[in-house]
Amino acid sequence: MEKIHENIKKVFEGKNSFRILCVIGFVIVALLIFSAGIKVGFYKASFGRAWGENYERNFGMMQNRPMFGNDNFPNAHGAIGKIIKKELPTIIVQDKDNTEKVVLIKADTQIQKIKEKATQADLKIDDFIVVIGTPNEQGQIEAKFIRIMPAGMPGMPLPQAPEFR
Repeated sequence: MEKIHENIKKVFEGKNSFRILCVIGFVIVALLIFSAGIKVGFYKASFGRAWGENYERNFGMMQNRPMFGNDNFPNAHGAIGKIIKKELPTIIVQDKDNTEKVVLIKADTQIQKIKEKATQADLKIDDFIVVIGTPNEQGQIEAKFIRIMPAGMPGMPLPQAPEFR
C-alpha cells in the first residue's frame, strides 16, 4: 500500500501532471459553462414554444400573429408596456415590441404605484406598467412584482389624442 501511495505522489509532483490537471480543470469549467448556456437556451425556447402553442387560447383567434424581437423569442420574465385588457386575475400587456403578453396576478404579487403600495383595483386599462415574473407552462407570466408608472415619465409613450379624418 505504501508503494502505491509513493507512486501516486510522484505522479502529482511532476510539471507535466500539473499541466494535465490544469487542462482537465479548464475543460470541466468550460463544460459547466456550456451546459449552463444550453439550460438557459432550452428554458427560453420552452417559454417561446408554450407561448406560441397557447396564443389562440390566451388572445383569441387572430389572423396575423405578431413577430417577436430580433432573437425570435419573447421576453419570458417580464413585460414593459400598457395594459390593453383586464380580466382579473389576468391582464394583457402590449409589450414594447408590440407583442401581447398575458400576466397572471397571484395573491403574493406585489403591486406598487411609484413607491406606494397598490392593489389589483389600481390597475387600469392604458396604464403603463413594468412586470417582473416567471413564465409558466401556459405561456403566461406569473407576476412577482408590478409597478404602475406615472404618465409622462421620460421614455414612456404619452397618451395619444384620437385622430379625426
